[in-house]
Amino acid sequence: MRVFVAILLTLALGACAAEAPIEQPAMYADMATPGAQLDAVAAATMISQYRQNNGLGTVAIDPDLMKLAEAQARTMASQNKLDHDAKAPLAKRLNVSGYPATAAVENVSAGYHTLAEAFSGWRDSPPHRANMLKGGVTKLGIAASYAPNTKYKVFWTLILASTDA
Repeated sequence: MRVFVAILLTLALGACAAEAPIEQPAMYADMATPGAQLDAVAAATMISQYRQNNGLGTVAIDPDLMKLAEAQARTMASQNKLDHDAKAPLAKRLNVSGYPATAAVENVSAGYHTLAEAFSGWRDSPPHRANMLKGGVTKLGIAASYAPNTKYKVFWTLILASTDA
């Protein structure tokens, strides 16, 4: 009888565990899948925490910078080319859009399938790290564009800026 109760209890606990799916953190979501959506809040949080760990202020998502980052990532993906100037130089893109940046920097990359990978790549590259740790920037736009028939599959753009005088 004890064995029977132990088996039932084990089965009941196993059923409970099967009902609670383990949710994957947004930073590990695979952007190399059709319809994948980058979690901009997770990106802003990750970059803000990194900046805070280095004595700097946080950054907030800016809808206009999000659009600019998306356009740049899509352009690189459509051209199958990793290039800051794929659409146009950053300063020109900001001017054409009417974005009133007083400071702006951009990181682009390709081939990273997750936000965590892209962030690590930028953090480990001195020029990209310097951009993420630029003093005075307060706003962020970030995008990942999936292009399955390209060498890199995923193209990333991060724009950090300030509109303060």
